[in-house]
Amino acid sequence: MITISETAQSHFAKLLSDQAEETNIRVFVVNPGTSQAECGVSYCPADAVEESDIRLPFNGFDAVVDAESAPFLEEAEIDFVTDKMGTQLTLKAPNAKAKKLSKNADLNERVEHMLVSEVNPQLANHGGQVSLVEITAEGVAILQFGGGCNGCSMIDVTLKEGIEKEMVAKFDEITGVRDITEHQAGDHSYY
Repeated sequence: MITISETAQSHFAKLLSDQAEETNIRVFVVNPGTSQAECGVSYCPADAVEESDIRLPFNGFDAVVDAESAPFLEEAEIDFVTDKMGTQLTLKAPNAKAKKLSKNADLNERVEHMLVSEVNPQLANHGGQVSLVEITAEGVAILQFGGGCNGCSMIDVTLKEGIEKEMVAKFDEITGVRDITEHQAGDHSYY
């Protein structure tokens, strides 16, 4: 689930030596599965470990992960690097914003994953997001926009020149996209 480099393990062991006995580290994701997902590492005293937590043994300590964060920390890597600027602890979690797809994921799951992991991070720059409502029998993905996308003057370009082109190229089963949002201009709209 999580890979921690030898240098990072040594760094954690040194930090934990100054803490109460049986203190470990907790690796977590705040707002998992959203474009606002943030990963973190903190101290985890023995009395803070829940029954549902997953304990991953490392050299001299455990990494404790809550059940909700676990799927979003698949393939996560923690490293401790030294460069010209000094030392830095890095945590890379490529699945924090969207759960890793299973090998037998259906079309709805694959389209939703694309929207969450590829499209919504771009739309978030303008305060917007898009979600899948359904896929019709004809292969048309019905989408609903929200936030800054609702009422945006560029929504048709985003839909047809951006999302539809990417989706049709990525999924053979998708023939097009359609927006069902009732767009209303307002202070929330991105122009």
